[in-house]
Amino acid sequence: MASESSGDLAGTQPAETEITLRQKNSVPEGTEKMGPESPEIPKQSKNKSQNKAKLVAAQSQKADASPKNAGADPDPPSQLPDFILKRNLLFDELKRKHDAEILKKEHPVISVVLELGLDKNGAPIPAMPVAAKAWESTPGSFLKHVNKDISSDVVVAKVDGKELWDLNRPLEKDCSVSYIPFTSQEGRNVFWHSSAHVLGEAAECQYNCLLSHGPPVEQGFFYDMAIAGGQVVKESDWGPLESRASKFFKEKQPFDRLHVSIPDLKEMFGYSKYKMYYIENLVPPEGSSVYRCGTLVDLCLGPHIQNTSKIKAFQIMKNSSCYFRGDKDDDSLQRIYGVAFPDKKAMTEHKRFLEEAAKRDHRRIGIEQDLFFFNEMSPGSAFLLPHGTRIFNALQKLLRSEYQKRGYSEVQSPNMYDSDLWKRSGHWQHYSEDMFVLDVEKKKWALKPMNCPGHCLMFSHRERSYRELPLRMADFGVLHRNEASGALNGLTRVRKFQQDDTHIFCTQDQITEEIEGLFDFLRCIYGLFGFPFRLKLSTRPEKFLGDIATWDIAESKLKAALDSFTASGGGQWELNEGDGAFYGPKIDITISDALRRDWQCATIQLDFQLPQNFDLEYMTGDMPAKPKAAPADGAPPGDTNALPKEPGPGRARPVMIHRAIVGSFERFMAILTEHFAGKWPFWISPRQVLVIPVMPAVNDYVHEVQELFKAQKMYVDIDLSGNTMQKKIRTGQLQQYNFIFVVGAQEKESRSVNIRNRDDQATQAKGELVPLDEAITKLRALKKERRLVNAI
Repeated sequence: MASESSGDLAGTQPAETEITLRQKNSVPEGTEKMGPESPEIPKQSKNKSQNKAKLVAAQSQKADASPKNAGADPDPPSQLPDFILKRNLLFDELKRKHDAEILKKEHPVISVVLELGLDKNGAPIPAMPVAAKAWESTPGSFLKHVNKDISSDVVVAKVDGKELWDLNRPLEKDCSVSYIPFTSQEGRNVFWHSSAHVLGEAAECQYNCLLSHGPPVEQGFFYDMAIAGGQVVKESDWGPLESRASKFFKEKQPFDRLHVSIPDLKEMFGYSKYKMYYIENLVPPEGSSVYRCGTLVDLCLGPHIQNTSKIKAFQIMKNSSCYFRGDKDDDSLQRIYGVAFPDKKAMTEHKRFLEEAAKRDHRRIGIEQDLFFFNEMSPGSAFLLPHGTRIFNALQKLLRSEYQKRGYSEVQSPNMYDSDLWKRSGHWQHYSEDMFVLDVEKKKWALKPMNCPGHCLMFSHRERSYRELPLRMADFGVLHRNEASGALNGLTRVRKFQQDDTHIFCTQDQITEEIEGLFDFLRCIYGLFGFPFRLKLSTRPEKFLGDIATWDIAESKLKAALDSFTASGGGQWELNEGDGAFYGPKIDITISDALRRDWQCATIQLDFQLPQNFDLEYMTGDMPAKPKAAPADGAPPGDTNALPKEPGPGRARPVMIHRAIVGSFERFMAILTEHFAGKWPFWISPRQVLVIPVMPAVNDYVHEVQELFKAQKMYVDIDLSGNTMQKKIRTGQLQQYNFIFVVGAQEKESRSVNIRNRDDQATQAKGELVPLDEAITKLRALKKERRLVNAI
């Protein structure tokens, strides 16, 4: 199974992606990865907490019984409803108790080492030991030892290279501390998450609303909320919201963290069914952290920036409606999108970026170039039109040509399986809500969302020998995933799609060589499109299947392959400790497009679990082995109800490698559309040549030219309409034909064509006269060599 990532178009994935909470055990962005937290004391004095309590109490006495007008002037003090005031008073009470407990603790000396990475010249900065005390020293207090070139951009800390940590949160034990800047993805996510809290605070003040969740997304953040009386957010509300936020920035509101038990969480957020849903379904038994920023107290894992003064530029980008948990049968909420930066110059640059991204939006280009469309009769399933299908077929042809060179065998597997197969693979227990399930002859069946279980059946349907390994199965089969309607977004998030899905069955000794071969495959495919890429190794998570020794061997082999890739000039790889799949370590591959946006398409995953679940084995050749006897009940070797057992003498379990390079073809087409801004390289272009006559008298030559190039399997159109020649040329240019041939009496007589090159402005006024045979030869070579540059 190769994962199909999704996200934000103006960033690593599709723009305006609706974050959804469809599954009961799925975690909303902003409250994700709920887990146990150790108690700690943020850097705030008891007096400050007491002063806040007095302020809130004073507000409580003046609060009106009814909500204020949403468009009210933000300058006067906001009158908050009782449920917010009570929530905040409880936070202050719990905070005082927590602070008192921390003061009673011993504050022993701990060993802390600052790891500051590289200097501005790229040279490693020596590790720096600093004096520190447990429950007292914070990562932010050490910034005075750090060069301003580094400290000025710091957003959050990281402890022991693993856990993001608030700069104001006291350390608890011996550790290393590094600093994360805004310029990193992690830093931006923290900064935008904190900015979302400020937006939530402003929304509570303006609407007296019930907040749902407010996560960072690839190009900013949003907050969902329910407003009394079904009120909707209007564009005229944006200004007052921004004014409130601006006031909060000037107040330098700190982000105060507190760990709260389940009973106290229910008391604190009992007024909101949305927060109660998260508490009852997502928060672990030991409770969760809560953050306070100004008058906002929110259920949140954090971490956050030190205080709101770090935010120098803030703007609301749009608003929309959405469904709670992404479920159309649930409450309709209001969603407000925003973006923020630590300086105003970055905001200006971001707006320019958004303008360019809008021009490249694959949804707009897809309509303009007549590539695809969607219809409510089948939401999330693209209708690929003839020109879009040409691109799809070109991608598949490219991969098939490489499969033939690299020893892959293409297979086809069923679209629908008995639920027993999914139960055996483990997908039913963890993924059934994302499947399209059908009742067939009183049994549960499901459309396949991935190919791996079917490929296991194909491996096990007969005896296998070590001589057949590695066995590389490639499958372009149609997949279906029951994505929430709110998450659907153009071609980047769909319900029906196809992947360049491959599963490699190999021995442990073959892992390194296979991974190195996949790196070469990546270079080949991504190089054709001009995509640089980065590799990240994700290692054994806390919850994993199998034994540690097997994991260690697998990880060492992946590291060896990655080191070999780096040594061959492939660039440095990153280590992402503890983020592997539960069944094996993985390598995630991220590409960068023309706008320097990151997209994850490829994945390489080692899997020891599925071969065990399906009792896969092969003859090793170490000793003669008899063919496996069929089960007593006559079930075939691939029987999904058979219990896995250890391989017998002379047999071994294969390792399974899941891999995809382009991933979903639909999504990759969206990425390519925006990468090239609709100006396709010749070999993949759906409109390669347009032939235009100067006069009707040469129409016969126009048809002859078309047929000659079509014989070379090129896409050639002609324009014999009554429009003027200049209008025909302009129309062809707007449709992004790679080459426009203009032919008249001179061209017909000399058997040549006058060629205008889409990407060569010098040929637009008057094209280059090229003999017909030479034009055919050059364009045939341009197509065969799959060159990026549109030149002959």
